Amino acid sequence: MDEFVFHNPTTIYFGKRYEAEVGRIAAQYGKRVLLHFGGGSAERTGLLPAIRKALTEAGISYFELGGVQPNPRLSLVYKGIELCRKNSVDLILAVGGGSAIDSAKAIAIGTVYEGDVWDFYTGKAFPTKALPVGTVLTIPAAGSEASPGSVITKEEGLLKRAVNADCIFPRFSILNPERAFTLPPAQIANGVTDIMCHLMERYFTNSKPVEFTDRLIEATLRTVIAAAPRVLANPTSYDDWAELMWAGTVAHNELLNTGRVGDWASHDIEHELSAIYDIAHGAGLAIVTPAWMKYTLKHDVARFAQYAVRVWGVEDNYFDPERVAREGIARLEVFWRSIGQKVRLSEIGIDDSRIAEMARKCTDDDAHTVGHFVPLRSKDIEAIYRLAL
Repeated sequence: MDEFVFHNPTTIYFGKRYEAEVGRIAAQYGKRVLLHFGGGSAERTGLLPAIRKALTEAGISYFELGGVQPNPRLSLVYKGIELCRKNSVDLILAVGGGSAIDSAKAIAIGTVYEGDVWDFYTGKAFPTKALPVGTVLTIPAAGSEASPGSVITKEEGLLKRAVNADCIFPRFSILNPERAFTLPPAQIANGVTDIMCHLMERYFTNSKPVEFTDRLIEATLRTVIAAAPRVLANPTSYDDWAELMWAGTVAHNELLNTGRVGDWASHDIEHELSAIYDIAHGAGLAIVTPAWMKYTLKHDVARFAQYAVRVWGVEDNYFDPERVAREGIARLEVFWRSIGQKVRLSEIGIDDSRIAEMARKCTDDDAHTVGHFVPLRSKDIEAIYRLAL
């Protein structure tokens, strides 16, 4: 096990009753709030009206910025920064899923920075301070409600980049499983896929021994695999959504990467897909991750075989562990298809015409490698995209 420091400052309010207390909770951070959200679903379900009422009753002035899209855009972040500075905002309250939260985090670090917020996403600068961010989660998926990460897409050049910094851990997050009841099946499938990939990115590691966190990751994966078909069959099952929502948070709140170094190549490779083709992040991961597994399998066949046995119930075969490992990957693909995902680029209308471009962008023309389990150069990434065709 590697040495580590574990720190997560996000206070979680989990359950049905805490939305009504959002005004009281937010007031701990100031009296001027930017309310940041996506489309009309939070309005239609009554969530935004309830939040506005709670903020008003707590004596909080609020300013609104809607319009967050999947793969949140840098242009909207700039608008948010301008709003925060103009109105001396004390807290940014994100209402929605990972896109709204990631956008809020970008606004938070950009508001207190004299330069261009995009500097943080290209590595030209590192954020050490930010406005406080709070969240009201509506989509279990990204885990951004309790993580130090943010991913933003720059329209010019179609670049999708991430930043990770302790200063953008949300101060609080309100998780009410009822808010997931109205999600459409495709959004559920994408959320489930994203959660699973956060777990699998951590699972495939060169750090040893890591038996304790292996078992935690395996248990969380099995919980998600069990809960996903149930919420698809019964979208108003509070108990099943509660399992899935909390699993999604724990999958990405830094606990499960203690003592180990995760991979993260699949996420970086997918970012190029969703930047250019504007597909949902979860949909892209369902295609990229199995291809990455097939490409890197021989680096540590035993770990892939362990994953197959413990997560998917594949019968162990000490004489042919590679066969066991490949069956585990096959069962992952079968599961994702069963919840409505596609697992090949060709199935969503993407051909090989921009594969070389995406591979170059992913490594900044081989200025660096991608991934820790197996460091990948642009030629490796191109091969993975081709395996995904």
